[in-house]
Amino acid sequence: MTLRTATATIDLNALASNFHLIKKKAPSSKVLAVLKANAYGHGLERIAKALSKGEEQADAFGVARLDEALALRAAGIIKPIVLLEGFFDENALEVISANNLQTIIHNQEQLNTLCAANLERPLKVWLKIDTGMHRLGINADDFSQYYSRLKDSHNVHADIILMSHLSCADDTNSLATEQQIALFEEITAGLSDDKSMANSAGILAWPDSHYQWVRPGLMLYGVSPMQESALEKLALTPVMTLQSSLIAIRDIDEGESVGYGAAWQCGKRTTIGVIAIGYGDGYPRHAPNGTPVLVNDRIVPLVGRVSMDMITVDLGHNASDEIGDIATLWGQGLPVEEVAHCATTISYELLCNITRRVQMAVQ
Repeated sequence: MTLRTATATIDLNALASNFHLIKKKAPSSKVLAVLKANAYGHGLERIAKALSKGEEQADAFGVARLDEALALRAAGIIKPIVLLEGFFDENALEVISANNLQTIIHNQEQLNTLCAANLERPLKVWLKIDTGMHRLGINADDFSQYYSRLKDSHNVHADIILMSHLSCADDTNSLATEQQIALFEEITAGLSDDKSMANSAGILAWPDSHYQWVRPGLMLYGVSPMQESALEKLALTPVMTLQSSLIAIRDIDEGESVGYGAAWQCGKRTTIGVIAIGYGDGYPRHAPNGTPVLVNDRIVPLVGRVSMDMITVDLGHNASDEIGDIATLWGQGLPVEEVAHCATTISYELLCNITRRVQMAVQ
């Protein structure tokens, strides 16, 4: 009997396959691979190194914060790294310059701070324009002012990249994406600078948004960014497979309950399996009865409340499963999208919430 603790296995061949699909979808675009939030839970340095070698490599990496960028530099990553939220104070500019990082500019304070600085070498800047997301980005009416000041500043590299972010690209029935692309085209008309707009959903569904740079995140990791889609159709392969093992099996009778608060009551005699994973590992605490778990090539339902270290599943009457058998919580054989849907959340959250005590394995 070999028991296995909660383990997330990272498949680098799947990562390469997904990257190949990105290049196939946007063959004329450079790729800024988004690695924020520990590469969506997959390991920041691990994913960056994997996308820095081989026949097809990312052209740049995107992170949210300066500490993520510095961790990549410390790991030996020499490719361009873009701070997707920009910088938060003037002290960061010297660090950004010293580490040859690139920054987004999305507000007046950043613009003023950058233009007033005394840097030894100019920074590569991505100017973010708000075309409808209404989160980060400058207003269309302010574009000319920002663009002119950046072009005139000795602190800014001559080649500026113009960018925006799609808000509804996952919904192919929405008119919002076409409206955003049209506004972006209007604002940047006549300019020869590189442009970037497409996230994962834009890459898959909106080719007019590809421009010179695409910025894949979720699809890199083999997860669909679309509201309605099948992985088979998209040809994406999950990079992370989260597994643990059965640590107890027991029969219960009709009317008996399982777990805290007697949240699930047995309707007929069955066999319950206890799996060594819980919200302490990042499994969603609010996952309801019926959430799918893959055991011995079949789907069995979660029953009872998710505990810190354990979940329970209904294996069915006269089940032949044994202690030590592997259970897959998501990944190969069980898309994380299905689990997220049952748990009324999104795939991003499940992947990013994997905790430090989960063992990481690479294949």
